Amino acid sequence: MAREYPVLDCVPNKIIKLVVLGGSSVGKTALVVRFLTKRFIGDYEANTGALYSRKFTIDGEQISLQVQDTPFVSLEDDTDSICCQEQINRSIYWADGFVFVYSITDYESYRVIRPLHQHIRKIHPNANIPLLLMANKGDLLRARQVSSKEGLQLASELGGTYYEVSARENCEGVHEAFQQLCQEVSRMIGSCNGEKRRGLHLVRPKSPNMQDLKRRLKQALTSKGKSATTL
Repeated sequence: MAREYPVLDCVPNKIIKLVVLGGSSVGKTALVVRFLTKRFIGDYEANTGALYSRKFTIDGEQISLQVQDTPFVSLEDDTDSICCQEQINRSIYWADGFVFVYSITDYESYRVIRPLHQHIRKIHPNANIPLLLMANKGDLLRARQVSSKEGLQLASELGGTYYEVSARENCEGVHEAFQQLCQEVSRMIGSCNGEKRRGLHLVRPKSPNMQDLKRRLKQALTSKGKSATTL
Protein backbone atom coordinates (compact mmCIF):
# COMPACT_ATOMS: atom_id res chain seq x y z
CA MET A 1 0.00 0.00 0.00
CA ALA A 2 1.32 3.43 -0.93
CA ARG A 3 2.17 5.57 2.08
CA GLU A 4 0.61 9.04 2.19
CA TYR A 5 2.77 11.98 3.23
CA PRO A 6 1.67 15.45 4.37
CA VAL A 7 2.20 18.53 2.20
CA LEU A 8 3.61 21.78 3.56
CA ASP A 9 3.02 25.35 2.42
CA CYS A 10 5.88 27.37 0.98
CA VAL A 11 7.51 29.36 3.74
CA PRO A 12 8.65 33.00 3.49
CA ASN A 13 12.28 32.27 4.46
CA LYS A 14 13.91 30.04 1.87
CA ILE A 15 14.95 26.64 3.22
CA ILE A 16 16.96 24.25 1.08
CA LYS A 17 16.76 20.61 2.11
CA LEU A 18 19.32 18.11 0.83
CA VAL A 19 19.60 14.40 1.53
CA VAL A 20 22.89 12.51 1.11
CA LEU A 21 22.49 8.89 0.03
CA GLY A 22 24.80 6.01 -0.85
CA GLY A 23 26.34 2.71 0.12
CA SER A 24 28.48 1.77 3.10
CA SER A 25 31.85 3.48 3.74
CA VAL A 26 31.68 5.75 0.68
CA GLY A 27 32.34 8.93 2.69
CA LYS A 28 28.89 10.53 2.94
CA THR A 29 29.48 12.05 6.38
CA ALA A 30 33.03 13.11 5.49
CA LEU A 31 31.70 15.01 2.47
CA VAL A 32 29.00 16.75 4.50
CA VAL A 33 31.54 17.79 7.15
CA ARG A 34 33.98 18.93 4.47
CA PHE A 35 31.31 21.12 2.89
CA LEU A 36 29.98 22.63 6.12
CA THR A 37 33.27 23.13 8.01
CA LYS A 38 36.04 22.84 5.38
CA ARG A 39 37.63 20.24 7.68
CA PHE A 40 38.35 16.59 7.01
CA ILE A 41 37.83 13.95 9.68
CA GLY A 42 38.89 10.46 8.66
CA ASP A 43 37.25 8.32 11.33
CA TYR A 44 33.54 8.29 12.16
CA GLU A 45 31.20 6.43 14.43
CA ALA A 46 28.41 4.54 12.67
CA ASN A 47 26.03 7.00 11.06
CA THR A 48 22.54 7.13 12.57
CA GLY A 49 21.22 9.83 10.26
CA ALA A 50 22.11 13.28 11.60
CA LEU A 51 20.46 16.45 10.34
CA TYR A 52 22.82 19.43 9.95
CA SER A 53 21.74 23.06 9.55
CA ARG A 54 23.60 26.18 8.56
CA LYS A 55 22.88 29.56 6.96
CA PHE A 56 24.43 30.34 3.60
CA THR A 57 24.23 33.06 0.97
CA ILE A 58 23.26 31.76 -2.46
CA ASP A 59 23.19 34.22 -5.38
CA GLY A 60 23.01 37.12 -2.92
CA GLU A 61 20.12 35.63 -0.94
CA GLN A 62 20.45 34.22 2.58
CA ILE A 63 19.04 30.72 2.85
CA SER A 64 18.79 28.13 5.59
CA LEU A 65 20.45 24.93 4.44
CA GLN A 66 19.49 21.58 5.98
CA VAL A 67 21.53 18.51 5.08
CA GLN A 68 20.23 15.08 6.06
CA ASP A 69 22.93 12.44 6.40
CA THR A 70 21.61 8.87 6.17
CA PRO A 71 22.55 5.29 7.02
CA PHE A 72 23.93 3.29 4.12
CA VAL A 73 21.79 1.75 1.39
CA SER A 74 22.63 -1.79 0.24
CA LEU A 75 21.71 -4.13 -2.59
CA GLU A 76 19.68 -7.20 -1.76
CA ASP A 77 21.52 -10.47 -2.30
CA ASP A 78 22.09 -11.30 -6.00
CA THR A 79 19.65 -8.62 -7.18
CA ASP A 80 19.62 -5.02 -8.33
CA SER A 81 17.01 -4.09 -5.73
CA ILE A 82 17.93 -2.02 -2.69
CA CYS A 83 17.13 -2.29 1.00
CA CYS A 84 15.89 1.04 2.40
CA GLN A 85 14.98 1.81 6.00
CA GLU A 86 11.80 3.81 6.56
CA GLN A 87 13.99 6.61 7.91
CA ILE A 88 15.63 6.87 4.48
CA ASN A 89 12.25 6.83 2.71
CA ARG A 90 11.05 9.71 4.87
CA SER A 91 14.24 11.64 4.14
CA ILE A 92 13.76 11.08 0.41
CA TYR A 93 10.23 12.45 0.57
CA TRP A 94 11.37 15.41 2.70
CA ALA A 95 14.25 16.53 0.50
CA ASP A 96 14.35 19.12 -2.28
CA GLY A 97 17.71 17.97 -3.67
CA PHE A 98 19.59 14.69 -3.70
CA VAL A 99 23.29 13.88 -3.33
CA PHE A 100 24.23 10.37 -4.48
CA VAL A 101 27.67 9.22 -3.29
CA TYR A 102 29.76 6.24 -4.35
CA SER A 103 33.43 5.42 -3.97
CA ILE A 104 35.64 5.06 -7.04
CA THR A 105 37.36 2.21 -5.14
CA ASP A 106 34.15 0.19 -4.66
CA TYR A 107 32.20 -0.93 -7.73
CA GLU A 108 29.36 -2.29 -5.58
CA SER A 109 28.73 1.21 -4.23
CA TYR A 110 28.44 2.40 -7.85
CA ARG A 111 25.91 -0.36 -8.57
CA VAL A 112 23.70 0.93 -5.74
CA ILE A 113 23.09 4.30 -7.44
CA ARG A 114 20.83 3.29 -10.34
CA PRO A 115 18.30 1.28 -8.27
CA LEU A 116 18.45 4.01 -5.62
CA HIS A 117 17.38 6.55 -8.24
CA GLN A 118 14.60 4.22 -9.38
CA HIS A 119 13.44 3.98 -5.76
CA ILE A 120 13.31 7.77 -5.48
CA ARG A 121 11.31 7.93 -8.68
CA LYS A 122 8.69 5.68 -7.10
CA ILE A 123 8.35 8.19 -4.26
CA HIS A 124 8.46 11.24 -6.59
CA PRO A 125 7.10 9.89 -9.90
CA ASN A 126 6.41 13.26 -11.49
CA ALA A 127 8.72 15.64 -9.66
CA ASN A 128 11.75 17.50 -10.94
CA ILE A 129 14.64 15.97 -8.98
CA PRO A 130 17.78 18.12 -8.64
CA LEU A 131 20.53 15.54 -8.41
CA LEU A 132 24.27 15.55 -7.72
CA LEU A 133 26.35 12.42 -8.33
CA MET A 134 29.58 12.49 -6.32
CA ALA A 135 32.36 9.98 -6.96
CA ASN A 136 34.36 10.13 -3.74
CA LYS A 137 37.89 8.99 -2.81
CA GLY A 138 39.37 10.49 -5.97
CA ASP A 139 42.77 10.52 -4.27
CA LEU A 140 42.91 6.70 -4.28
CA LEU A 141 43.53 6.32 -8.01
CA ARG A 142 45.57 3.12 -7.69
CA ALA A 143 42.58 1.40 -6.11
CA ARG A 144 40.09 2.69 -8.71
CA GLN A 145 37.32 0.28 -9.72
CA VAL A 146 34.96 2.81 -11.36
CA SER A 147 36.16 4.97 -14.25
CA SER A 148 35.32 8.65 -14.69
CA LYS A 149 33.60 7.71 -17.96
CA GLU A 150 31.24 5.36 -16.11
CA GLY A 151 30.42 8.10 -13.61
CA LEU A 152 29.71 10.65 -16.35
CA GLN A 153 27.52 8.18 -18.24
CA LEU A 154 25.49 7.41 -15.13
CA ALA A 155 25.02 11.08 -14.26
CA SER A 156 23.83 11.76 -17.81
CA GLU A 157 21.41 8.84 -17.62
CA LEU A 158 19.96 10.08 -14.32
CA GLY A 159 19.82 13.72 -15.42
CA GLY A 160 22.25 14.90 -12.74
CA THR A 161 25.58 16.67 -12.37
CA TYR A 162 28.77 14.65 -11.91
CA TYR A 163 31.75 15.51 -9.70
CA GLU A 164 34.73 13.29 -8.92
CA VAL A 165 36.09 14.51 -5.59
CA SER A 166 38.17 13.61 -2.58
CA ALA A 167 36.78 14.47 0.83
CA ARG A 168 40.33 14.04 2.14
CA GLU A 169 42.20 16.28 -0.31
CA ASN A 170 39.78 18.37 -2.37
CA CYS A 171 37.83 20.86 -0.25
CA GLU A 172 37.27 23.22 -3.19
CA GLY A 173 35.76 20.50 -5.39
CA VAL A 174 33.42 19.34 -2.63
CA HIS A 175 32.25 22.89 -1.95
CA GLU A 176 31.73 23.63 -5.65
CA ALA A 177 29.62 20.48 -6.10
CA PHE A 178 27.31 21.21 -3.16
CA GLN A 179 27.13 24.89 -4.10
CA GLN A 180 25.93 24.07 -7.61
CA LEU A 181 23.23 21.78 -6.29
CA CYS A 182 22.10 24.43 -3.79
CA GLN A 183 21.81 26.97 -6.59
CA GLU A 184 19.72 24.58 -8.67
CA VAL A 185 17.40 23.83 -5.76
CA SER A 186 17.15 27.53 -4.89
CA ARG A 187 15.98 28.34 -8.42
CA MET A 188 13.47 25.48 -8.28
CA ILE A 189 12.04 26.71 -4.96
CA GLY A 190 11.92 30.26 -6.32
CA SER A 191 9.64 29.09 -9.12
CA CYS A 192 7.20 27.61 -6.60
CA ASN A 193 5.13 30.85 -6.69
CA GLY A 194 3.03 30.05 -3.66
CA GLU A 195 2.17 26.51 -4.69
CA LYS A 196 2.19 23.70 -2.15
CA ARG A 197 5.61 22.26 -1.45
CA ARG A 198 6.19 18.66 -0.50
CA GLY A 199 8.01 17.76 2.69
CA LEU A 200 8.03 16.34 6.16
CA HIS A 201 9.02 17.86 9.47
CA LEU A 202 12.01 15.81 10.54
CA VAL A 203 13.06 15.85 14.16
CA ARG A 204 15.59 18.69 14.43
CA PRO A 205 18.69 18.41 16.59
CA LYS A 206 19.01 20.83 19.52
CA SER A 207 20.23 23.99 17.85
CA PRO A 208 21.88 23.64 14.41
CA ASN A 209 23.94 20.48 14.53
CA MET A 210 27.24 22.32 14.10
CA GLN A 211 27.86 21.41 17.75
CA ASP A 212 28.03 17.75 16.74
CA LEU A 213 30.50 18.57 13.98
CA LYS A 214 32.70 20.49 16.42
CA ARG A 215 32.57 17.56 18.87
CA ARG A 216 33.65 15.10 16.18
CA LEU A 217 36.42 17.42 15.01
CA LYS A 218 37.73 17.82 18.56
CA GLN A 219 37.71 14.04 19.05
CA ALA A 220 39.67 13.55 15.84
CA LEU A 221 42.25 16.19 16.70
CA THR A 222 42.86 14.75 20.16
CA SER A 223 43.29 11.19 18.83
CA LYS A 224 46.61 11.85 17.11
CA GLY A 225 47.76 8.27 17.43
CA LYS A 226 44.67 6.83 15.82
CA SER A 227 44.98 6.00 12.14
CA ALA A 228 42.15 6.91 9.80
CA THR A 229 41.21 4.01 7.58
CA THR A 230 37.95 5.23 6.05
CA LEU A 231 36.76 8.49 4.57
